[in-house]
Amino acid sequence: MSAEGPQDVQVDRRSFVARMAVLSAGAAVAGTVGLPRVAFAGPAATRGRTGPHPDAYTAPRPEAIADPTELTIAEAAYLLRAGSLRAETLLEAYLDRIAAFDGTYQAFTLVLTEQAAAAARALRRGHYHGPLHGIPLAIKDNYYTEGVATTANSFVFADFVPPFDATAVARLREAGGIVLGKTQMGPLATTRATTPDGLVTTVNAWTPENPSTNPGGSSTGTATAVAGRLATSGIGTQTGGSITAPSNAQNLTGLKPTMGRASLYGIVQLTYSRDHPGPLARDAKDAAIMLSAMAGADVNDPRTQGLPPVPDLVAAATPAYRGKRLKLRWPTRIGVIPGFVSGTSPTAAARRAFLDTLAGVEGVSVVDVTLPDEWDLLTGRFNDVRLPERSEPFVPYLRQDLRLFGVSLTSWLQGALMGADEYVTGQRAKLVLLERVLGDLFAQCDVVVQTSPVPFDIIGLPELALPIGFSGGLPIGTILGGRPYAEDRLLAVAAAYQAQTDWHWQRPADPVAAAGARTLATAGARLRLTAAEAAEQSQ
Repeated sequence: MSAEGPQDVQVDRRSFVARMAVLSAGAAVAGTVGLPRVAFAGPAATRGRTGPHPDAYTAPRPEAIADPTELTIAEAAYLLRAGSLRAETLLEAYLDRIAAFDGTYQAFTLVLTEQAAAAARALRRGHYHGPLHGIPLAIKDNYYTEGVATTANSFVFADFVPPFDATAVARLREAGGIVLGKTQMGPLATTRATTPDGLVTTVNAWTPENPSTNPGGSSTGTATAVAGRLATSGIGTQTGGSITAPSNAQNLTGLKPTMGRASLYGIVQLTYSRDHPGPLARDAKDAAIMLSAMAGADVNDPRTQGLPPVPDLVAAATPAYRGKRLKLRWPTRIGVIPGFVSGTSPTAAARRAFLDTLAGVEGVSVVDVTLPDEWDLLTGRFNDVRLPERSEPFVPYLRQDLRLFGVSLTSWLQGALMGADEYVTGQRAKLVLLERVLGDLFAQCDVVVQTSPVPFDIIGLPELALPIGFSGGLPIGTILGGRPYAEDRLLAVAAAYQAQTDWHWQRPADPVAAAGARTLATAGARLRLTAAEAAEQSQ
């Protein structure tokens, strides 16, 4: 980790704005435009640390030793490295839970039982890779997997079998991760997980008997798999909240990195200038281990090139102490937006408690902030300019057969029909928003609490979602947003909070037995999103 401090203070704001401007323009010629290099004052490096790391191993909690599926990545890595747990044993524990409960959860679209078992055996014969060695992972079904169907839960890609792995998947495998299966998702990553024609599939792991409880955005299959202990961790994508929303809905720690921090090569595209890959994990340390493996430059994705090096994310996600007193790794001002703690609801109470806990950490100051001018206009009305960028690559399919787009057709048509003047104005507004966030909002704070993924997913800035309480048996989460490449600072804040709380250790009760599971799965299939609901949820 750089001695100069967190990476966000070493990045030139103007060069990031220029890069995002070119990226937005480059969407018209996606993948062929060289982006400006981000000016960076820190030391040079190539990729993040992916091998053994002294901070990546945590002695397991007693309750986790009794059930391997309770282990975090860091805890499982501790046992696997010591030889106290075999990769095959860990995999078998997850396969047993999938067999018992995925009939209810409907988290997976495909479980790769034989391939995963072969990978676990191969790891036993090979060298030790690091903390992801032998860890079963859930992969959202828009990530390419070599020789394995990648449908993006869509009629368009129903028969697609890619000839190679997405860069993120390849890097996770290289780090020793085991691809356990492909997870359910919103059709073409637009809504919660349904069939392409709108029949609800994946349920929230905290209310498996009630399919109407929204499990989050389009990465809900991965979220439910991790929350329901069907996988140790997993990956999703975010264009409009689909890492942070399911993480908040299911008591997970989700990290949407800065645009370009991790490669999008080999992922079915939704919006070129707004798609982000990232982990959905059980705590900050696990999210750091996952992103460390995924992140770094990729020759196949110009969005990843010319960026600052990946810092030591695992160290950042390790709580720091002065003697026995917890302290934040770097002094940080936590900005509180207007209305964040207003009211008497359980959510407002959880937010106040969250801020009070952070305020007690050495190095943290909690400050009220004001939002930049024209906030509602810049984050609301112009958000729809993402739709033409989404629709353009799919125009041949729209012309071929509108039914290929199922329940989410409305938003695809909106994109195809939007006028060029509105699109251009919206792109300009996005850059104004980015400049005001960086220049006005972050003049008041270093990290800002959020009630929504908007606007940070619009303008490519990093976000971290984490659990802060419960209400009526459902998790309450919040979102932290940071400056460009502030993943290390966000992880440090989350790690300090999780060192003092146990919300992230809470797990949902197991669903009913197998016979009931089939009944619940059928009940879920009877719940259908309408076109209006799909348009409202659409990223």
